[in-house]
Amino acid sequence: ILLSTTIIESGLDFPNANTLIVDRADAFGLSQLYQLRGRVGRGTRRAYAYFFHRPWRSLTAEAKARLETIAEQTQLGAGYQIALRDLEIRGAGDLLGGQQSGHISAVGFDLYTRLLATAVKRRKAELKGEELPPDLPEAPVIDLPLATYVPPDYVPDAALRLRLYRRMAMLDSLHEIDEMAEELADRFGPIPDPIHNLLYQLRIKALALKANVSAITTEAGQIRIRVLELEGLDRYHMQRYLGESVRVSKTAVWMKRDLSTHEWQVALVQVLERLQGFERQG
Repeated sequence: ILLSTTIIESGLDFPNANTLIVDRADAFGLSQLYQLRGRVGRGTRRAYAYFFHRPWRSLTAEAKARLETIAEQTQLGAGYQIALRDLEIRGAGDLLGGQQSGHISAVGFDLYTRLLATAVKRRKAELKGEELPPDLPEAPVIDLPLATYVPPDYVPDAALRLRLYRRMAMLDSLHEIDEMAEELADRFGPIPDPIHNLLYQLRIKALALKANVSAITTEAGQIRIRVLELEGLDRYHMQRYLGESVRVSKTAVWMKRDLSTHEWQVALVQVLERLQGFERQG
C-alpha cells in the first residue's frame, strides 16, 4: 500500500498497481483526476480506480460534473474529450462568465476568442505585407442573473458544443444572432431556456455596444447600466427621454428588477434601444 498526495500524478509508473483510491475526489480538478486514474492499469492486469467524496456534504455543480465526466470517459484516448469537457466546465460553458482560469477569466471567453482571432489575422497580414486589420472595439461587460449555456442533453457532443460557443462568441449583429437561433432550432430542435438566455445575452451585448454602454450588471436588486462619458451628458434630459422606469445617476442608469424575468428582459431591451436614440440625438 502506498499512501501519497497528488504528487504521484506527475508520472509514477508501477505496472503491477491495479487499485487506486482517491479520498475527497470532489476537491480535485478534472485533469488531476484523469492523471491519477492513469497511475493504475499500466500493465496487463485489470485495474480499478475509486473516487470518494463525503456523503454528508452536497457536491457543487462543478464537482459533480467533474466526477461524472471521469466516470463516463473510460475508453482509450479519452484525454482529448476530457480536456474539452474540462474547458467547458471551467469557462466555456459560461460564455460571459469569469470561471476560466488564467488570462481568459480577465476578459471573458467570448472576447478572448475574438482577440485571439484578431491577433492571428494581424500576424498573417504582417507576414504577407498587407494592411493590418483594425483592433477590436472594447466589448461591454454583461453580467445578468441568467443561466446561459448549451445543455449537454441538447447537444451531446462536447466538441460540437465548444464549436458552437466559439461561433456565438464571434456574433456581432442582431441579424447574425437571429440566424444562429434559426440554425439551432433547425439542427437540434426546440431551443431550451438556457440557450434562449444565451442568445438574449448576446443581443444585449450587441445593443449595448451601439448604445455606448460599457457594462450591464446587477447590484442591490437593480440592473446597473454604465454609459460611457455619462458625466458629460445632460442627465436631466436623459431622464426625461428614458422615462420613469429608470433612474439616471451620476455614474449609471439604474433599472428596477422587481418584475418577472421576462418583463425586465423586455424592459432592458427597450432602455438600450432608447439609449441608442438618445446618443444619436446627442
